[in-house]
Amino acid sequence: MDYNEKTIEVKKIFDGKIIKLELQTVELCNNKKAEREIIRHNGGVAILPVTQNNEIILVRQFRKPYDEELLEIPAGKLEKGEMPEICAERELKEETGCSADKISFMTVMYPSPGYTDEKIYIYKAEGLCEGSLSLDEDEFLDVEKYTLIEAVQMIKTGIIKDAKSIIAILFLVAEINS
Repeated sequence: MDYNEKTIEVKKIFDGKIIKLELQTVELCNNKKAEREIIRHNGGVAILPVTQNNEIILVRQFRKPYDEELLEIPAGKLEKGEMPEICAERELKEETGCSADKISFMTVMYPSPGYTDEKIYIYKAEGLCEGSLSLDEDEFLDVEKYTLIEAVQMIKTGIIKDAKSIIAILFLVAEINS
């Protein structure tokens, strides 16, 4: 069966710096109409930095939507037209101070396909060379190192809650175990 939805009308509701919101009227496969609220986002990149000692680097930062500090892999927003690997290099340097000899693609994830077209490209960074942070003026974070075993345990106990970080860490576990 073909479940495609045909877009009949698009109303632009909000055009912000990070997101755009539109209301779409669509025709469903049963010929009925429905509305879809869609957040448009340029996407982002997340990087799993792995040290020579096989530790992973995470950042701890306050996230206003949840009103709590989260432990995450470094990440950032793609600029319009920017290549994800270039963004990965930039965000790694900004948030950890590190540069990498090797950055390799792990996967792409759709964080919430019910209402946004955002894609997050996940990379692994190896051969790290430490340097100094270069944070945005409204960005505050701590850089922390953990063993892979510690990170997996923090996923199991709910300390690491961020989806992109969980996916990257579990991809690394699967890579090691394959």
